[in-house]
Amino acid sequence: MSENSTARPVPRSGRVAVRLGATAVAATLLAACSGAGGSATSDGDKTLRVLMVNNQPMIELQKLTAANFTKETGIKVDFTVLPENDVRDKISQDFSNQAGQYDVATISNYEIPFFAKNGWLHPLDEYVAKDAAFDQGDILDPLTKSLTAADGKLYGEPFYGESSFLMYRKDVFADKKLKMPDHPTWDEVADLAAKADGAKPGMKGICLRGLPGWGEVIAPLTTVVNTMGGTWFTEDWQAKLTSPEFTKATKFYVDLVREHGQAGAAQSGYAECLNNLTQGKTAMWYDATAAAGSLEAEDSPVKGKIGYVQAPVDKTSNSGWLYTWAWGMQKASKHSDEAWKFISWASSKEYEELVGENVGWANVPAGKRTSTYNNAHYVREAQAFSDVTLSAIGGADPRNPGTQPRPTLGIQFVGIPEFTDLGTKVSQEISAAIAGRQTVEEALKKSQVLAEKVAKEYRK
Repeated sequence: MSENSTARPVPRSGRVAVRLGATAVAATLLAACSGAGGSATSDGDKTLRVLMVNNQPMIELQKLTAANFTKETGIKVDFTVLPENDVRDKISQDFSNQAGQYDVATISNYEIPFFAKNGWLHPLDEYVAKDAAFDQGDILDPLTKSLTAADGKLYGEPFYGESSFLMYRKDVFADKKLKMPDHPTWDEVADLAAKADGAKPGMKGICLRGLPGWGEVIAPLTTVVNTMGGTWFTEDWQAKLTSPEFTKATKFYVDLVREHGQAGAAQSGYAECLNNLTQGKTAMWYDATAAAGSLEAEDSPVKGKIGYVQAPVDKTSNSGWLYTWAWGMQKASKHSDEAWKFISWASSKEYEELVGENVGWANVPAGKRTSTYNNAHYVREAQAFSDVTLSAIGGADPRNPGTQPRPTLGIQFVGIPEFTDLGTKVSQEISAAIAGRQTVEEALKKSQVLAEKVAKEYRK
């Protein structure tokens, strides 16, 4: 993950090729050992062990825990904080073995389906039912759904959430007499990109990710595929990467970034596009809603100059992705009551107030609660983008993101463990097409072979 600043919230799924390592993928094929595991404490029954990703909102949580959560509950928290790829591997290893080394870990809506299916997570419904103060109804419905597995049980509580939207330079559009619709289509965006290209010296019409990685180029590309009628797999596990719809969407994306996108697009990810928009090198950018926090920061040279509208569409009414870093409880934890107290505190309204008052309202881990967007303090800091963000998250549907039924959850990813490897390999082919080393048809023909191998196993 590339963070623009250590003092601001940064995007989650949007920023990086998040992936499980080979060990984790293999581990997901193991049967659950739901009762095993050693002690999860290092200091008696009043110590929890929490494994989490090392992004800025989590680091702020670590700083605030002892003086607030521990002081109030008497429960100490022993944090292990690792980079995203490392933490995913470690979580998968510990949870798949039900070793019980950690009570709580940061997991995303990507892992929930197969972690839950394998019996690695403790359902949270019984705790939610007893804890009225937590107010589960205040959690944004798309996030609750994305953290609910096929068995109908809830397995995670969000720390923060995001969708995707289109960002553009309002001043540049005004100078060029260009009008941005509140709900643009991709055809309109392509037309605007052509007209905004060269609006200022060195400025390109749009920035889109081209960097290999299933959490880099594949994330935005898959939302385009969805809205243009395509899908990675049909409901009965037929791979569809060479279908007319998937091909049309990919050609559209590749042609747009090649014709009106940034230089070096094949090596540009979230961080590069953020820098391009901040430095005045691009007129538009389609990416994570969480990027707005950096663009509207006090020291941002484009603060107040950016407009925010919904993710562009084609055949669907919405196309924004959905991602959340959430708290999951290991099934083998011997301290589930204490673990819930931590989870409910870290995902609470109370914690958001704590961050707002002690760190700054722009740093609140938002995107998960309706009440956040009714909080006058937060709205004042985030008024440029808060309503559009809330609408984007509210419109995201991980169960039905396209025009036909899917075999599993996911908008910008397919919710299976094999997607870490499949998506990354396909991304390399797409990136090569963006670089001009092969055609889109050639890239998708190779990708179809890879996808069919995965689909064949699921059809069995």
